[in-house]
Amino acid sequence: MRVERTAIDGVLLFVPTPHRDDRGLFTRTFDAVVAERAGLDPAAFVQDSQSRSRRGTIRGLHGRSGRGEAKLVRCARGAVHDVLVDARPDSPTFGERISVLLDDESFVTLYVPPGLLHGFQALTEQTDVCYRIDREHDPVEDLSVRYDDPALGIDWPLPVSAISDRDLSAGSWERLRDRLRSPEATR
Repeated sequence: MRVERTAIDGVLLFVPTPHRDDRGLFTRTFDAVVAERAGLDPAAFVQDSQSRSRRGTIRGLHGRSGRGEAKLVRCARGAVHDVLVDARPDSPTFGERISVLLDDESFVTLYVPPGLLHGFQALTEQTDVCYRIDREHDPVEDLSVRYDDPALGIDWPLPVSAISDRDLSAGSWERLRDRLRSPEATR
């Protein structure tokens, strides 16, 4: 398993080597030693979650205030267009975004450090995304930005087939950005 850095500071891709033969395949989806060498504390991840979505569904853009939330994200079935936006005001890549294809062919795991917004669009009829999260969810700390905010200019590859009411009513990037940059911001 190799580790690749991305254009956003602190975001990592863990790229395994699936072993395929006439039976199918075998691959490592997590390796504590590799994670430690990349600067992560594997013991810090305390919760595993999974979502299932149908083609065209968008989930996000979500984040956490306070200490934030680190997570490892991978697509166990199907494929997703995964998007990250750096919402850390002190980051050299604040406001920048990247997209990554996560799928059940490459088995790449995406490390999302605290302070980023995360969302994805399901590209296949049945898509399962697995998350390993470093702390319990606290709804009071939820942050969200609308998936189609023109200031972010995210190019979603498919028409939207489903999205939650919560995500449809999310605020703008400009409003969140100004709040995060304000002297009163609690991060």
